[in-house]
Amino acid sequence: MSDRDQTEATDETTEAVASDQEPKEPHAYRGDPHEHPHVHGHSHGHDWGEGYWEQPPRLGTSLIGHGGVDDFNVGRAPGPIHVNRKRGFAIRTFMKLPVCLTPEDLIAGEMDVAVCGVPWDSTASGRHGTNHGPMAIRMAPSGGYGFPLYSLNTRIDALDVLKACDYGDSPIVVGNTPETFEGIRTFVGGVVETGAIPIIIGGDHGITWPCATAVADHHGRGKVGIVHFDAHADAGEGMGGSLGGHGTPMRKLIESGAVPGRNFVQVGLRGYGPDGPLLTWMKEQGMRSHFMTEINRYGFEAVLERAVDEALDQADHLYVSLDIDVCDPAYAPATGTPEPGGLTSIDILTAVRRLAAEVGIVAMDVVEVSPPYDNKGEITSLLASRSIAEAITGTAMRRLGLTEPDYLHPASLGPGGPGQSLIHREATS
Repeated sequence: MSDRDQTEATDETTEAVASDQEPKEPHAYRGDPHEHPHVHGHSHGHDWGEGYWEQPPRLGTSLIGHGGVDDFNVGRAPGPIHVNRKRGFAIRTFMKLPVCLTPEDLIAGEMDVAVCGVPWDSTASGRHGTNHGPMAIRMAPSGGYGFPLYSLNTRIDALDVLKACDYGDSPIVVGNTPETFEGIRTFVGGVVETGAIPIIIGGDHGITWPCATAVADHHGRGKVGIVHFDAHADAGEGMGGSLGGHGTPMRKLIESGAVPGRNFVQVGLRGYGPDGPLLTWMKEQGMRSHFMTEINRYGFEAVLERAVDEALDQADHLYVSLDIDVCDPAYAPATGTPEPGGLTSIDILTAVRRLAAEVGIVAMDVVEVSPPYDNKGEITSLLASRSIAEAITGTAMRRLGLTEPDYLHPASLGPGGPGQSLIHREATS
């Protein structure tokens, strides 16, 4: 046994004696909870617990160790930090939003929305690079390069209605999927516990498993529904033995009991998978799937209406998971597994805004943006950034009571719109 092995063995023995040899819960924080209760302790040599590597593997339940606080933030007065100037940038954050770095910051700032990144793509197949997604999406021009966030579609400035911040990135342990996914789960859980809506920038789609688990743990398992925009079902049984591949998160959520199959509404599936047996399994779970075949035949608006109704009929709370490859590569080329024949940019922007306004969301992720494959116009990052802006706008609309189907401001519909016609008739009568 090496000196290092002897030291680790001695430490584990001492730990067991100090706790009267009671078994420790997997992933539990082993430090003094009164000293740094939020420190994410990466204790190498974890005992993941009996059965952890069995399928479906389990995620933990504790929020201790969510990575929201480290030595840089101990003793600092809580609250949002403005790191940009009103004119121009100092440090680039999403939409020039102020920064919050701890749950205490979110609470002190009374934040309604927290945009946060998860730069992880170690569970991706095909083209990699989605770990650069959060950085690229933050860099993408959005709105008026900062305040205000005034929507010409709805004539609402969402940031006059809501308080929003950039919450930084989740802790990542390179090459270590279980520890990273635990860090993601507790990181997102720390946001949800404050009452803020997390809008998560990925990263590959594998991160939806820990992110949605955190949301379901807070709101109640079985009470959260997911509207899942994707070219792929992501309900595979496994990916070559990977703990959490980006083609498996929906199955992981179903098998763990976090989100029942009947609470899934999928939109945009196409291509040459899943196969027959997986489609049968999905149907047995009660999943509702809308294929591009249906959209092409009946139109996106009709299918979106069905999806909105379905999102309301089972679950109490809605999580939106947007895989950017749901869009045709003409609109979103920078993704790991592009699939021709998908949705347009306006389709997805309309859908996200409507779901946030008409149904209401408790969380959202935007995943699978791989900047190395974007063109010089960065159109994929732009679309992802705008999707987040539409989610924030829809959330503000709901706060204001603008929840009617497909609300648009009459002035934006032009002289031929029904609102303008009525105004014109009243003005000339």
